Amino acid sequence: MNRRSFLYAVGAGAPLILGATNKSGSANPVIGEGDHRFECIHDWGELPADIKYGNTHGVCEDSQGHIYIHHTVNAASESSDSMVVFDAKGKFVKSWGKEFKGGAHGLHIRKEGSTEFLYLCDTQRGLVVKTTLNGEVVFTLGYPSEAEPYKAKIKYSPTNLAIAPNGDIYVGDGYGSSYVNVYDKDGKYRMTFGGQGSGDGQLNCPHGIILDARGSEPVLMIADRANHRIQTFNLAGQHVGYFPGTNLPCNFDFNRKGEVVVPDLGARVTLLDKQNAVICQLGDDSAANTWEKVRKMDRTAFQPGKFVCPHGACYDHHGNIFVVEWVEVGRVTKLRRVA
Repeated sequence: MNRRSFLYAVGAGAPLILGATNKSGSANPVIGEGDHRFECIHDWGELPADIKYGNTHGVCEDSQGHIYIHHTVNAASESSDSMVVFDAKGKFVKSWGKEFKGGAHGLHIRKEGSTEFLYLCDTQRGLVVKTTLNGEVVFTLGYPSEAEPYKAKIKYSPTNLAIAPNGDIYVGDGYGSSYVNVYDKDGKYRMTFGGQGSGDGQLNCPHGIILDARGSEPVLMIADRANHRIQTFNLAGQHVGYFPGTNLPCNFDFNRKGEVVVPDLGARVTLLDKQNAVICQLGDDSAANTWEKVRKMDRTAFQPGKFVCPHGACYDHHGNIFVVEWVEVGRVTKLRRVA
């Protein structure tokens, strides 16, 4: 067992050994069913001693297999870096992003030409920021004052974004006024759609958003979280439809098979097939109905193999899934595909 096999339990200060047995003598729990079974490795990644996670909100993988974790930073952390980067084996690579402390939220990665860029949402400062993989700022989008609804100075707090094939940027104002604001690839304002409500085309906390290019025409999938549904729109912002299967959807990612992972704040992770039908619910603890209380507790209260508040998720190149949770001490789980 080498150093890369150690996973540091944030806040506890003690190392966890990957693959070691727990107190009951069993190995890491395996969750899922059929061809979708995963070894559940909680507290993945060698977090440096001077960094303590706040709420872990966003996660993505770059082309080199590096995993990026966007978190709000715990008050007890010596470092204020909100972005932590690991290699594929969980070894710490680098950290940056002090300016996102307290507001770190949505995280999107996109390759443009031969270069990869990150798009980050800051809910506290009300910003969308495009950066390099090392955190150098390319451009920033602030309050959408050009949009008609926002001329009344309504609340704005962007949570996540999606990017169309032509580079248009769709920003979900999930913690603000439930609109989606659209910009071109250079950050010039184009249009706004959505807005508070529960009818067709209306949204209530458009928390997550992704471009779905699996069909003949691309559509936007929006995690219409407070309406307890996923809603789809065309790229002009017109309502297309809904599909069920989630309770409090937060965001999305696709694997190479066209399957979708949906972190669900209400204590489970949902997998959908190419037709958006539910494959299975992973780590489902929704029946306990205790997640709002447990999320504020120490990680000793978290059950192995069960989720508390999944907030972000992504597939890696091997079909494994990384899940980050909205818990006060942060939680990063690797679901290693075993079938």
